[in-house]
Amino acid sequence: MIKSLDLKLTSAHLITIILWASAFPGIRAALTAYSPEHLSLLRLLIGSLILILLAVIQGIRLPELKDVPIILLLGFLGFSVYQTALNYGEQTISAGVASLLVSTTPLFTALLSLLFFHEKYGFWRWIGSLIGFSGVAFISLGGITESFTLNIGIILVLVASLSESIYFVFQNAYLKRYGFVPFTMYTIWSGTIFMMIFSPGLGEAIVNAPIDITLVVIYLGIFPTVIPYFTLAYITSRTGASEATSSLYLTPVVAFLIAWIWLGELPTTYAIIGGIITLIGVYLSNIRKQSNQPTSTKSVDHVI
Repeated sequence: MIKSLDLKLTSAHLITIILWASAFPGIRAALTAYSPEHLSLLRLLIGSLILILLAVIQGIRLPELKDVPIILLLGFLGFSVYQTALNYGEQTISAGVASLLVSTTPLFTALLSLLFFHEKYGFWRWIGSLIGFSGVAFISLGGITESFTLNIGIILVLVASLSESIYFVFQNAYLKRYGFVPFTMYTIWSGTIFMMIFSPGLGEAIVNAPIDITLVVIYLGIFPTVIPYFTLAYITSRTGASEATSSLYLTPVVAFLIAWIWLGELPTTYAIIGGIITLIGVYLSNIRKQSNQPTSTKSVDHVI
């Protein structure tokens, strides 16, 4: 039973990291033919249509009326704000820098979890988080060509990271009430509703865009838009928000690897060293003192 749960959590983390990392170079490619708002809307429309079909097949029930306002708010923050701000940010900064900045999500999540829910975040978790962030900083600052100066793109991606953190922290109670699959569906649909304000001109943008770029957007709509939120919601339902997002420090490492394979960008020495630092940070952030753990099955929920 323990080994089975370990495998599920580890697989969920790997899927989240790989698919999320692939979104950054994908966004940069898609922005060559789509505006930031049209890219967000099309991604969410594709994801929502797939989820509607899945909901009909599985007979997913609708949320309770009293929960609709908070679901709309979380969908707005976790999808509408996050995707749009990230898209605008990637117009002026590289995918590597964007992935670095989004890696602040675990720090924001930990602080919000501590502030609002008093979720424990021990000494080694804080040390590991700081080391992990240092690792992704080392990767990005050593592997980009533009200067790392504070511009509107950096601010927008930080806004995206903060809005995503709020989504992760405050979804936990609703994950327990509805389950991670239905609740993630609700919030993706909510985010899509808010993005419909940008629907004028979308049809023309699709017609004018090269087919290969539209295929990239379809990929973004099916994979990074939907699947990582399911896997991360599953992890959150098992371990809590701050621990669930701790391994997202690995996202920039994988993003550089994908850029190497997909775009032919060779990783620099900084990227390799930074990757090692990041792995050490992630390991430290998940240290548990085995002697202090109870032998009950509840302790299994905190194994990654």
